[in-house]
Amino acid sequence: MKINAIVATRMTSSRLPGKVLMDLAGKPALARLIERLRRSKYIHNIVIATTTNHTDDVVVAAAQSEGVLYYRGSEEDVLLRTVEAAEATDTDYIVQITSDCPLIDAETADRVIEQMLSHPYLDYVANQLVRTYPLGFSVEIFKTVDLHEVEQTVHDPAVREHVSLYFYEHPERYHLSNIEAPPFLRHPGYRLTLDTYEDYHLIKTIYEALYPIKPDFDLYDITRYLKQNPETLSLNQYIQQKKAR
Repeated sequence: MKINAIVATRMTSSRLPGKVLMDLAGKPALARLIERLRRSKYIHNIVIATTTNHTDDVVVAAAQSEGVLYYRGSEEDVLLRTVEAAEATDTDYIVQITSDCPLIDAETADRVIEQMLSHPYLDYVANQLVRTYPLGFSVEIFKTVDLHEVEQTVHDPAVREHVSLYFYEHPERYHLSNIEAPPFLRHPGYRLTLDTYEDYHLIKTIYEALYPIKPDFDLYDITRYLKQNPETLSLNQYIQQKKAR
């Protein structure tokens, strides 16, 4: 049984083009995300699922530099790209984490994975069905075979763009489970995702404060820092999160 993190990544973000290669404490954001996911106890491989566009040659180069797997597929059909990336790397369980999450820690990912492994009847586990974690700490896990079935049968453009949407929009068909944050980490209002320049400024500030002291800083460290430096949260507090529908 192979559990792989599939990270959909491209350079042509509408809000912040090139964000995945923006510098965080001396390395690109994508490299920092890879570094953090590598600490997982359960993830076998990290697979960068990028596009066939020449603009994403630099993403492939970054994946090669970090020594992780990559797959190139459709730019617009993210669902198809994810399924193909999973099947090309013999993935049984897909851990979906977007490239917008360079602060994600392995502890958060592993809590979601452990719930799936300890309850084999489940089809989908996430920590965002009821959001208690900050934005930027979303983790989902589901079976490649189930996603393949969705890809073959569902043509809704929103589902083709937002890979796991069909699962949680159809709870009558799938066994779903949600992981909630421990009390100290329960800050769904924190915006720790990388989607705008304001987000980058905030995440860069966190990296510059914490990385030199503790390279493997986790969400507890981030939360303590933000409680001690609440003004940092004002850097992106007015940014509105885009919705799947």
